[in-house]
Amino acid sequence: MVVTGRAAIVALVGVPFVAFLMPSWAGVSLVLALLILLCLVDLVLAGSPRKLQLSREGDTSVRLGYEASVTLLVGNPGRRVRGVLRDAWPPSAGVLNSRHKIDLGSGERRRLITRLVPTRRGDREATRVTVRAIGPLGIAGRQGSHRVPWTVRALPPFNSRKHLPSRLARLRELDGRTALLVRGQGTEFDSLRDYVPGDDVRSIDWRATARRSGVVVRTWRPERDRQVAIVIDSGRLSAGRVGDAPRLDHSMDAALLLAALATRAGDRVSLLACDSAVRADVRRAAPEDVLPSFVNALATVDAELVETDFRAVVSQVLGRLRQRSLVVLLTGLEPAVVEEALLPVISPLLKRHLVVLASVADPRLAELEASTADVIEVYGAASAARTRLDRERVTAVLTRAGVVVVDEDPEKIAPALADTYLALKKAGRL
Repeated sequence: MVVTGRAAIVALVGVPFVAFLMPSWAGVSLVLALLILLCLVDLVLAGSPRKLQLSREGDTSVRLGYEASVTLLVGNPGRRVRGVLRDAWPPSAGVLNSRHKIDLGSGERRRLITRLVPTRRGDREATRVTVRAIGPLGIAGRQGSHRVPWTVRALPPFNSRKHLPSRLARLRELDGRTALLVRGQGTEFDSLRDYVPGDDVRSIDWRATARRSGVVVRTWRPERDRQVAIVIDSGRLSAGRVGDAPRLDHSMDAALLLAALATRAGDRVSLLACDSAVRADVRRAAPEDVLPSFVNALATVDAELVETDFRAVVSQVLGRLRQRSLVVLLTGLEPAVVEEALLPVISPLLKRHLVVLASVADPRLAELEASTADVIEVYGAASAARTRLDRERVTAVLTRAGVVVVDEDPEKIAPALADTYLALKKAGRL
């Protein structure tokens, strides 16, 4: 049973009656009896919220920051139900309109739309639907709850997709589908065409030229059908916030851009997200399913406050890749972790594969290093400078070991990683 504000109004109306006409316990009892009687009448005449039939339909996934709509179908097989329905979701679901006014006659059905704008990645499950049916007097009513399961998955936003058209244009240049043709070491022969001024004379095919009246040059394209393994560190280093999001989210964004680009280039792309255990694993996906598979797999991955077991990571990668491949490791470039945990175990990986380590740098370090207004800021600037020098030293150590290092700010890490992939493609190192 629930009571409304009208019950308080009825009680206030009874105050002058008790004060002036029956200033006694009998007057108080009479007013209370009348109020209880009205509440019981409303309670009896109110429709039953528990008899309502509810089901759902609508969106099951949405990109983070975008709006999803979930429709609640409400059927009333019994007496008329008037009141309020509350469709409850967790706070991170970002519900815009959880309360709906309802007025359902016997045998009627309604479609109530709840709009969600999730604020965090992952699965957001509806908790319960609570219906408050008020009687015809509007003083009291009944309340009941229903479990109507539904899950909306908040996917990574993929903000770096704005960089994809420009990188695809560069890929088409490498692939020989524009007037600019590129010949790199280890690239595959594509076709022959007539020589035009500006072509590299080293591309002239003299045998074909001897058989024809004009000069003929060879065209080349980057090697295709190579394996690209993207490994995302979901351990402690990925939990730190860089800018307005955790480092893990920036790493995911860079991974999605690289996956989209490598798929268009004809390479086979796989995904592994792990720390002390495997959190996401996508292998052997069809080219048209790579990006949807990656997005769905990464949607539920959160940074775990544990140290990443790089020995297990290397073992996982070596067990999955049988031929020489590009391994892209998205992790933090922390000197202690790299020197003590990564470098001692990465040698077997470097012997068989080309390794790129991509790290999201904190732009606040540059701001701290430039601030020297007082003594406290000077100490902060010295600490930031020391951190920068340590990262440069670790970068040099990794480069000497054969690792290609990409260390950029959150806004630049995704396009920088894509550019590194294209550069390796152009040089024929894949």
